[in-house]
Amino acid sequence: MSVRNCLDSASDRWLLLSLLPRFGLRLRERVLANTDQLTDILEMNAATLKALGLATDAIDAVMAWQADDAGHPVLVEADRIRSACRASGIFLMGYGEAGYPDALRHIHNAPLLLYGRGDPDLLHKDQLGVVGSRNATRAGLEHARQFAAELSRRGLLITSGLALGIDGAAHAGALDAGFPTIAVVGCGLDRLYPAQHRKLAGRIIEQGLIVSEYPPGTQARAAHFPQRNRIISGLSRGVLVVEASLRSGSLITARTALEQGREVFAIPGSVHSPVARGCHQLIKQGARLVETADDVLEELGTWWSMQPASECDQTGPAERDLSGLDSREIAVLEALGYDPQSTDALSQATGLPADQLMQSLLLLELEGLANSAPGGYLRAG
Repeated sequence: MSVRNCLDSASDRWLLLSLLPRFGLRLRERVLANTDQLTDILEMNAATLKALGLATDAIDAVMAWQADDAGHPVLVEADRIRSACRASGIFLMGYGEAGYPDALRHIHNAPLLLYGRGDPDLLHKDQLGVVGSRNATRAGLEHARQFAAELSRRGLLITSGLALGIDGAAHAGALDAGFPTIAVVGCGLDRLYPAQHRKLAGRIIEQGLIVSEYPPGTQARAAHFPQRNRIISGLSRGVLVVEASLRSGSLITARTALEQGREVFAIPGSVHSPVARGCHQLIKQGARLVETADDVLEELGTWWSMQPASECDQTGPAERDLSGLDSREIAVLEALGYDPQSTDALSQATGLPADQLMQSLLLLELEGLANSAPGGYLRAG
């Protein structure tokens, strides 16, 4: 069978793009300025690819794919990865595919390809990242478990990094309460790290989802974890830091979350505890101090929508009477999503000038249908 027949599904094309040499963010942005979809480059001729700025070895790989040259190193590697995925039950999901999560698609330098084991539909659920110290205290581990269990019960999907300490406790807290959880890892899904969490990883695959941007065979490396962190925060509506020292990688996740327009929450601790100092620093810098699950839900604007039916007297936006809105406000409401969108993006989506857009957003806020947030505006709930 030809290599194009073996590697010609939508996700396989994204796999090829992810393997192209020096196909970085700036080059991808340049390509998108000239075509609708990144995968279009696989049909372009060498002269066009050169004009777009692709490196010679990247052009050679595209030409090899077009010529059905199964011996080219990039195509050999793509076939190896695809075979390894089939053998390990790993699915692939490309940036341009319908199943790729919208929240992640809109972050800076979104991964071209996700590898996953478990339930891919979970990627579209409202998520909260829960992160913290690998050297957590007993109290910190218990906090992580309790918050993960309660927030799962209240409708948020817990996402974390499968690391020792707080991450593992958060995953276990959600699972033990009977809810799924998502783990984002900095290694191939056949090389799960750390070894101490292999049993936990098995539970997550069975009841939830593990994802990575790294292909099978990739060992965990220190440089991978900051990259993993941007996916945790990118998938999530906010990030809760349970315990963190001043040098904790969790602070990187929190900083990335802020850059992505996500909310940041932190649980305070003893002034004498080294693993509380990172949380205290975040609170000084504007993170929401969290004592209960309600603090998280209220800040996310989802309090009313996540109450059990017997405890909630309000109705969601889909059930509210919109007859008092004119066509302009309805257009803005329809353009809003559950992740913050800038006014520039909303103006482009609705065709409204800035003054009319802001008037409509103010009215929607007064009606309880929209909320302002870091990074723009989003639907209430």
